[in-house]
Amino acid sequence: MFYEFIKFLIYSSLIVLISKYILVFVIRKLAENLHLKPKTVGNIAGYATSIPELLTIVTSSTKGLIGASIYNILSSNVINFIQYIASIYINKNNRVLKNKAIRIDIILVIITIIIPIVLIIAKISIDINIVPIFILLYILFIYINNKAHKIYLNKEDKELENIIYNEEKQEAGNKTLVYIFELIVTGILLFVIGEMLGNTLENLANIFNISQTIIGILLGFITSIPELITFFESQKHHKQSDEILGVIEATNNLLSSNIINLFLIQSIGVLIFMLI
Repeated sequence: MFYEFIKFLIYSSLIVLISKYILVFVIRKLAENLHLKPKTVGNIAGYATSIPELLTIVTSSTKGLIGASIYNILSSNVINFIQYIASIYINKNNRVLKNKAIRIDIILVIITIIIPIVLIIAKISIDINIVPIFILLYILFIYINNKAHKIYLNKEDKELENIIYNEEKQEAGNKTLVYIFELIVTGILLFVIGEMLGNTLENLANIFNISQTIIGILLGFITSIPELITFFESQKHHKQSDEILGVIEATNNLLSSNIINLFLIQSIGVLIFMLI
């Protein structure tokens, strides 16, 4: 019995460590190599740091533990937000939160926390009918985010373009191909470990009679660690240039991660559960 619990800890830790030290690092290097803006880098980091949630929800859904997914998403999104706020205040960047674009993004993040709470309290069934609604909301949130940045961060974007294009050009060709290859290998590795984690989750649920709620919350804590790393790293990276750039990157990382978790990954979990 305890052997299964040990395996759960090992597989979960491997997913977090690989995401932290390989996946996020490689994606950031790829983004910098292509001279992408902090907003874009943050979005990419959001996708990258959501891979653990994708793996755990996909694997738990294939095992019939769809009830755990909404608690996983809720706990992940709540923890992401707490970690983000903590990173902002620890780095003393809280005055940047006055920017209207960043405030709008934070409101959107809070909504990604409210929605699963409403679903749980109202006992709304997480089934195929909710998928098209989630997809539409995902598109709406992306639109609002882009519109807010164009309106309230236009000045910063223009200044950033000058910084980017005045930098010394890097030799991108071979490095870019190497980074893409590393991403593919890392994705395959995470998929394999995710499969093993799914089997362990099923065994734990059966052997210890663990509720899907507890499993979901536990997974939320585990899969939110990569976001914590990227929140601090993004602000540290831009500390010497302009603090608002680091906050923009961290904020878009947070928003992208939360909306992907709730709207896309949850939908994927539902579709897999319905099919299987």
